[in-house]
Amino acid sequence: MAVLAAAQLLDELMGRHRNTNPNEKIRKPNWEDPEYCKYYMVKFCPHDLFVNTRADLGACPKVHDDEVKDLFERAESSYKKAQYVEEFLRFCRHMINDVERKIQKGKQRLELMNSKPEGPPMTQAQTEKNQEQVQLLSEKITALVQEAEEAGTCGNVEQAQGLMKLCDRLKEEKDTLLKQQENSHWSMTAELAAAQEKQMEVCPVCGAFLIVGDAQQRIDDHLSGKQHVGYFKLRQAYEEMNEAREKEQQEKERKRREDRERERSIRGGGLGSDRRDRERMERDRERDRDKDKSDRGENKEKDKERHRSSREERSGRHEEREGRDKDREKDRGERDKDRGERDKDRGERDKDRERDRDKERDNKERDNKDRDRDRDRDNKDRDRERDRKHRRERRSSHDRGSRRRSRDRH
Repeated sequence: MAVLAAAQLLDELMGRHRNTNPNEKIRKPNWEDPEYCKYYMVKFCPHDLFVNTRADLGACPKVHDDEVKDLFERAESSYKKAQYVEEFLRFCRHMINDVERKIQKGKQRLELMNSKPEGPPMTQAQTEKNQEQVQLLSEKITALVQEAEEAGTCGNVEQAQGLMKLCDRLKEEKDTLLKQQENSHWSMTAELAAAQEKQMEVCPVCGAFLIVGDAQQRIDDHLSGKQHVGYFKLRQAYEEMNEAREKEQQEKERKRREDRERERSIRGGGLGSDRRDRERMERDRERDRDKDKSDRGENKEKDKERHRSSREERSGRHEEREGRDKDREKDRGERDKDRGERDKDRGERDKDRERDRDKERDNKERDNKDRDRDRDRDNKDRDRERDRKHRRERRSSHDRGSRRRSRDRH
């Protein structure tokens, strides 16, 4: 670790190309190279937060470069960039979960310290006797498990089951003894805490124990400490990036919903136009019917007048009118049939259009999946080729160094 820290310090002072020859061509930095720290490029490196504290993660084995970080931030969004962000969030979530477990244990410990002990604490002799019993039970359990395994391999299933039941009983006795020992330990701790008469609390950020009503200077020192500031920075970065990712997902979902509504409105527009045509045709039919009714009324009045004048003319006109009405009804029926056939043809055409759209959508999704698969394959091939080149360059630089040393010796 000290060697890595010294190498990083030299890189900061002299540059990362400090060991290259003057005539050697310097390769341009690429944020996709595995030698650069992913966490530092995304936001910050957690290894730099807890230096010289209990939560120290040690020196980061990767390279921290501001130029590469700028390249990463300026790069277009891609699958690999999103993967780097996911890894950073996963690491932050892991560290936050660890400190949350620490906070929960600290709270439980304070509850036990503040609660009254269930019984008097055990003496030193009782504690030693309890430990001896626990050790004997552990040895018996190990021996019984081995016997059960041997009986199972030999085919004695009933004997193996009986031995495992006996193991379970011994494990319960062992757990009871360990619980008694733990209760005795916590009761002694509670007595010591009561003797000190100091109320404690757990810091909700870093999990450290604090004295209630302590001096403001000590509270300020704790709040400005590396451990508290580091965990606060971790939580803040995780929440901000999670909110940004949720907003981005909501925006994508909103765009998808708008696209779907637009497609539905386009489809609904075609159906609506057919519906409007049908309504128009129905209105035309009603007008025709009204005209027919008015014509019939006029004809009736004329027929009445003509009937008054002459029965023969009325009967002849009546027959002629009936024939005309029959012809109109026939024409109307034929028109209705033609309209119904047209409506059926439109419905079939609409169905064909919907099928064609569904096929096009399926083809587009299939093409997108194939494109993503090809892109992932190309990225993997590129990464492998880059790793090979990197190994070759290291090997060649090592060979040149060994040749130079051998030349110097001669």
